Amino acid sequence: MSETATAPTAPLRARAEIDLAALRANVRTLRALAPGAALMAVVKSDAYGHGAVRCAREAVAAGASWLGTATPEEALALRADPELPADVRIMCWLWTPGGPWRQAVEAGLDVSVSGMWALREVVEAARAAGRPALVQLKADTGLGRNGCQPEDWPELVAETLRAQTAGLVRITGLWSHFACADEPGHPSITAQLTLFRELLAHAEEQGVRPEVRHIANSPATLTLPESHFDLVRTGIALYGISPSPELGAAADFGLRPVMTLAASLALVKHVPGGHGVSYGHHYVTPGRTTLGLVPVGYADGVPRHASGTGPVLIGGKWRTVAGRVAMDQFVVDLGGDEPEVGSEAVLFGPGDRGEPTAEDWAQAAGTIAYEIVTRIGTRVPRVYVNGEASGQEPGDGN
Repeated sequence: MSETATAPTAPLRARAEIDLAALRANVRTLRALAPGAALMAVVKSDAYGHGAVRCAREAVAAGASWLGTATPEEALALRADPELPADVRIMCWLWTPGGPWRQAVEAGLDVSVSGMWALREVVEAARAAGRPALVQLKADTGLGRNGCQPEDWPELVAETLRAQTAGLVRITGLWSHFACADEPGHPSITAQLTLFRELLAHAEEQGVRPEVRHIANSPATLTLPESHFDLVRTGIALYGISPSPELGAAADFGLRPVMTLAASLALVKHVPGGHGVSYGHHYVTPGRTTLGLVPVGYADGVPRHASGTGPVLIGGKWRTVAGRVAMDQFVVDLGGDEPEVGSEAVLFGPGDRGEPTAEDWAQAAGTIAYEIVTRIGTRVPRVYVNGEASGQEPGDGN
């Protein structure tokens, strides 16, 4: 066996390059698709793996007037960022009993309420804080997850109105979430929209005057203008990834992928035919060849389910993961080519240079592109390029 010489200077082991200019352009594109609605940039789960604080700054600079998170802790971290405008609205929707309701009220967050237990806790927090809570009532119109059931909606609306009359809450929004907006023509889409309008009508007949009514997620923003109402909540589309191949590729909607995931080859070596590769020897070299070691694995978010199928661009050619993806590394069969150690291995990106995309990895792993970008772990530094919203250096790691 032999190894190629070590490169004289080595780049980062791995990096996730975040193109902030692409993010801003995506915000502008999405706003143009829903010109009559405000835009919420959903930055939950560390902005789908892209970096919540930095992406939030850029999205707001590009015209997003709302930010959305799942957990209150995510929302509070955004509110604490001194570079975000103090008047940007931040909403969080995934609450459990005993959550940081008072901190959320004091921070001026919009909090989602789906049931009476949550209303009781937020009212108590408002009393303790000495200021009204900003409350958005969520209805379950058919997704079957969070949200108030239609038969319980009248009680929740009535009790929230009583709290509002008492000066303890302000009802800022009424909302819901689609189950199948990424499946064009699915009958649940029309059914949910119809029910949502009925629940809105009931609340408004009782005296609710919401600032925003919203149900549109990324796929609905792209394809269902009748669902836009006052606000659209864009998540995965913000990061330049199509929410569903059936709807079209990202480029079909004028969107550009924001993340490029790359690593530096850690080893290149010659091996004979019949050489087993990685755990279990699920790949055996068909003949004498060269193997390249890519120093990222499932601990970094590379899906083990893509063992034997995941695509990588090395030296201008697509390669495929050879054998099992391990915790920290995987191997590719270079077919006799001998790139230098330290050469770039691009797992996915926009596709401009012929590299795979996150959708290619999703297909290889039998999952969705949402999971591919979101699962990229904290061992992989985010390297920001083309930033405008702050004075920080492009490589800032927020």
